Amino acid sequence: MIDYKLHIPGPVNVSEGAYNALTTPVMGHRSTDFVDLYQKCQPLLQELFMTEDPVFLSTSSAWGVMEGAVRNLSEKKVLCCMCGAFSDKWLDVAKRCGKEADPYSVEWGSHIDPVELDQKLATGEYDLVTLVHNETSCGMMNPLEEIMQVLAKYPDVISVIDTVSSFSVVPIPKDKWGIDVILTGSQKALALPPGLALFSVSQRAFDRAKTIDGRGYYFDFIEFLKNHEKGMTPSTPVIPLIHGLLYTLEKIFEEGIGQRHDRHGKLNQIVHQWVGKNGFELLPEKQFASKSLTCVKNNLNMDVANFVKTLRVEKKLSIDGGYGKIKGQTFRISNMGNESPESIEYLLKQMDEILPRFI
Repeated sequence: MIDYKLHIPGPVNVSEGAYNALTTPVMGHRSTDFVDLYQKCQPLLQELFMTEDPVFLSTSSAWGVMEGAVRNLSEKKVLCCMCGAFSDKWLDVAKRCGKEADPYSVEWGSHIDPVELDQKLATGEYDLVTLVHNETSCGMMNPLEEIMQVLAKYPDVISVIDTVSSFSVVPIPKDKWGIDVILTGSQKALALPPGLALFSVSQRAFDRAKTIDGRGYYFDFIEFLKNHEKGMTPSTPVIPLIHGLLYTLEKIFEEGIGQRHDRHGKLNQIVHQWVGKNGFELLPEKQFASKSLTCVKNNLNMDVANFVKTLRVEKKLSIDGGYGKIKGQTFRISNMGNESPESIEYLLKQMDEILPRFI
């Protein structure tokens, strides 16, 4: 039995109201009742994604859609922008899908430079670019608007943007910025259990997909579009999570999208103030720091593993002790989802109480 509260970068804490929504009785996924549920979500999702394109629901992690995008959209070569654990993985995924792929790699915590990206795309080698907007592993948020301005110069290059840990935290105007595929997952800022991916695809990307062989079935964008037009999904959907999604969307619009963005920004700054007060540093540059979570550099040589364990055992609060090759060299604190100034300040106060034992 889990007896602690999650402040890790996902899954995040799920509210009682969302859990209750998950218990709504299921219906047949080819029934008019499901069509009604699906169609109730659509206008809310389109407004949140800031798009007029359809928003699809995939019973998978976001990685399913990330792999599917490579299968659907690349015929020539993929350029994988790599700046952390999850963006780095996309190169391996593209190659496993049988695609030619090159890395554009920077040090973890550094951002993708639009000027360098422009230079690589100017070679004409690539027809697809993959990018993680908010690299969860190192708490860095890429300058997406500037990156999309570069991509606008290359009409034959399709963009696939992972917004798994930035979606609904900051505004990401899909249509205005010209994003071709934008994808996210249920377990981050949407504060739902894992298992549901959400994504939206431009007409340009649909046109490309129609020309590509080997798209498979489960993540075939054209199959998603055909079923969407009937208010359905290609395969059996995770109906309880879609009930939870509708509840969550209604709560988001009750709060207000702008207010939600502002709240995440304020909570993030509270954590940043704690970082500075205690003599720690951010891993990324301040201007590129995530608004969803904080990746703290362990510049004080703290025993991160025991600090995290003690916080969980004694204070019933769980933060993350670093990810991948920077585990122990960093630790991560999430402020996304349903957190409030009170909940974040409580977490930081409890951390303060045990911190002197470890530094």
